[in-house]
Amino acid sequence: MNAIVALCHFCELHGPRTLFCTEVLHSPLPQGASSGDISGQNEQAEEEEGGIQMSSRIRSHSPAEGASADSSSPGPKKSDMCEASGCRSLAGGHPGYVSHDKETSIKYVSHQHPNHPQLFSIVRQACVRSLSCEVCPGREGPIFFGDEQHGFVFSHTFFIKDSLARGFQRWYSIITIMMDRIYLINSWPFLLGKIRGIIDELQGKALKVFEAEQYGCPQRAQRMNTAFTPFLHQRNGNAARSLTSLTNDENLWACLHTSFAWLLKACGSRLTEKLLEGAPTEDTLVQMEKLADLKEESEGWDGSEEEEKPSSQPDVVEGQELSKCSPETSLMPDCNSWNVAHRRLSVFRSLRHMRQVLFLAFRMLAWHVLMGNQVIWKARDMDLVQSAFDVLRTMLPIGCVRIIPYSDQYEEAYRCNFLGLSPHVQIPSHILSSEFAVLVEVRAATRTSLYPTLFDDEQSLNKYEFVVTSGSPVAADRVGPTILNKIEAALTNQNLSVDVVDQCLVCLKEEWMNKVKVLFKFTKVDSRPKEDTQKLLSILGAAEEDNVKLLKFWMTGLSKTYKSHLMSTVRSPTSSESRN
Repeated sequence: MNAIVALCHFCELHGPRTLFCTEVLHSPLPQGASSGDISGQNEQAEEEEGGIQMSSRIRSHSPAEGASADSSSPGPKKSDMCEASGCRSLAGGHPGYVSHDKETSIKYVSHQHPNHPQLFSIVRQACVRSLSCEVCPGREGPIFFGDEQHGFVFSHTFFIKDSLARGFQRWYSIITIMMDRIYLINSWPFLLGKIRGIIDELQGKALKVFEAEQYGCPQRAQRMNTAFTPFLHQRNGNAARSLTSLTNDENLWACLHTSFAWLLKACGSRLTEKLLEGAPTEDTLVQMEKLADLKEESEGWDGSEEEEKPSSQPDVVEGQELSKCSPETSLMPDCNSWNVAHRRLSVFRSLRHMRQVLFLAFRMLAWHVLMGNQVIWKARDMDLVQSAFDVLRTMLPIGCVRIIPYSDQYEEAYRCNFLGLSPHVQIPSHILSSEFAVLVEVRAATRTSLYPTLFDDEQSLNKYEFVVTSGSPVAADRVGPTILNKIEAALTNQNLSVDVVDQCLVCLKEEWMNKVKVLFKFTKVDSRPKEDTQKLLSILGAAEEDNVKLLKFWMTGLSKTYKSHLMSTVRSPTSSESRN
């Protein structure tokens, strides 16, 4: 996160002053900050927190280096500094603290003031405003202020106990400065909690020192017994003590560097940008609705065990499926105990792969899938059937998919449009002769290498023979729905990779779902006459019989959110006049 975190102090002699700040560097370190080797008198504080390796190091500079750094520093002059380091955090010549984030190669550098003149001016102005005009009622708490020119500031003011100060307390603030207003506002809850934790720790340490000093020498009674002295003389005599003295913590600045660096790292990692291109697709809406339904169902259980369903009713959910093994398959090795590497050999890898295996029969199978007819697969290999359904379902919207992967008896078409059966299951004769169903029987091949081996040793479908039958076979010269022709064109184009073909399917489905939405609005909501509907279908390029059937079937896959939104809208006066 490109921001600066700073600790500020209100000095009674000089007003608001910046004590300590931590900034993010994506470039080489500035002069005066170093992460070189540690000498014998160095202090080192290492902490690994939130995925960042904190290595805070101190190295003594030679007088020449210290003089050079002081001369070029944009900070205040030495004459403006309080005695006893009241307005100073790091001693003269101190190089500061550096932490390296090995994951992102970012450095977190801490000084008393930023070395860059523009940053120094921004931090200085934020410090003055946070301890003067931009404060909460009671002068303690968080507040937000700023502008586009000087940056936006999250400021949290607080008091630190001091037995020698007026009112027995001194005023501080921790500020976070960045140019992105929206990002900073969204980070308010996170920053408030973490900065409040840092403040509580500082106040707790200072309270212990304050109570110990008051116990040894109560200042309130001593001040009441002291004769009146001029205010200015009293102020000059009681210069502000350093924060290390108030908290009795010599490693305070190293700890603050670690806390501020982690705060910048964690705050930058918790929020990520995501590119949203338009409204969510229908598939996304349907998935969100199904997740919400599952959540409500799980909450309704109230911890009770789910009752077992009779074996005659396999489980099925739209767009989802639950496997069910038949008694005959129990003679085979258990589904979960099969060797995964072995059983994943005989599966369909993609829609293009299935087309190359089924060849001419693929068009008839794809036609039935798009039309919403029941697709039945009979095979012993449940993984093969599951892979076939996983591939075929990519041609349909999620709301149109109802799968029973494997059953020991035939299920009616209203319960599922994808049905996997064991080879011994008898299918009713009227289904076999129906034009609204297609059967794919997987048999043992009579000769090897019947189908091309596309994936070398990863593929062994050549041991199977696929027989596709239907009561209404699709003629090879039949035009079919427009989307089927486009899908076949994409599958036959060898210049397109499998991933590109998958994206083509997504675009084609969304294109035709948009036509479905228009048709739904036109016929179900506005109740237009058939003549107007035919004109609309011509405009949509879907006046052919197969296209109309496809649109009507896909209309069942519209999300409940979209349907309820259209049904709740008030019909426009123009539509009412056209019907009259």
